[in-house]
Amino acid sequence: MKPLFVSLLASSILCAFSAANAADTAALEKAAKSEGQVNSVGMPDTWANWKETWSDLSSKYGLQHSDTDMSSAQEIAKFAAEKSNASADIGDVGAAFGPVAVAKGVTQPYKPSHWDQVPDWAKDKEGHWALAYTGTIAFLVDKQQIKDIPHSWADLKKGKYTVTIGDVGVAAQAANGVLAANYALGGDEKDLKPALAFFGELAKQGRLGVTDPVIANIEKGEVQMAVVWDFNGLNYRDQIDKNRYEVVIPSDGSVTSGYTTIINKYAKHPNAAKLAREYIFSDAGQINLARGYARPIRAEHLTLPADVQAKLLPQSEYKSARPIKDQAAWDKTSKLLPRLWQENVVINMQQ
Repeated sequence: MKPLFVSLLASSILCAFSAANAADTAALEKAAKSEGQVNSVGMPDTWANWKETWSDLSSKYGLQHSDTDMSSAQEIAKFAAEKSNASADIGDVGAAFGPVAVAKGVTQPYKPSHWDQVPDWAKDKEGHWALAYTGTIAFLVDKQQIKDIPHSWADLKKGKYTVTIGDVGVAAQAANGVLAANYALGGDEKDLKPALAFFGELAKQGRLGVTDPVIANIEKGEVQMAVVWDFNGLNYRDQIDKNRYEVVIPSDGSVTSGYTTIINKYAKHPNAAKLAREYIFSDAGQINLARGYARPIRAEHLTLPADVQAKLLPQSEYKSARPIKDQAAWDKTSKLLPRLWQENVVINMQQ
């Protein structure tokens, strides 16, 4: 282990880089190796193929790794609560939570080598956050339980099965599921009334699932139809039974968003966390994400192997999906969503 002042000096120097070049990256690798480990939150092996990235960081740089899975909101709360007693170095949060983390003062910046290939809409200009991959809200349908496969939100409304979306107050996936429905129903980022009315009606009918749409619950048959990111749906389908499930991008509207790493301001292993971000944006790291069914943010600069390309849905499925137009408005509305959901949806489940 390097003397503390050397590690602190390396950390401060690397923080100042506008975007890493070859010399910077070599210095970062050396500093990260001296730290020897990186601890993450919300980056489990089964999500977007993080397993392969952690394996690569271990074999290439000798970094030991541990992860504690949690939601975007929980990750930020953990950084804020632990402060200098930090047990986590890096986390992965939904796009709307990147600015939240910055506002709470729990992040530190790092711009990886491929910074210029990340679209402006997908990154913080100071380098506090940048989307590494995108996802689009999809339907995961258990064909053993549902014979008439829904292909749109309108189809969902006509069905008799239970729709499971998860906890909109803590999970970015669930919140974006609400926004996707809102787009399909003519709404926008500022006013969620159409989607709230839609899910409120499902709740009245007793058709809104209360379980969490994670692979264990899905495999047990506790979820008939789930609103999930496409990369999760495709992953769950292939892990459980390719023939049992169908993954569909709703034809009447969906949202494409993504996830960003956030590096803990108080990280005990800051250089290892920055190296993890550097690797995630490299060609190898981006292809790892694609192997986990996620669409890499640098996709137009990559040539995906044929077997990886085959894992993804055809581009034609995404014709009605669009990115968030007014991110600032969505940041504000998403903060209000837990209360709005309680007042317009949950209340109908209690009647």
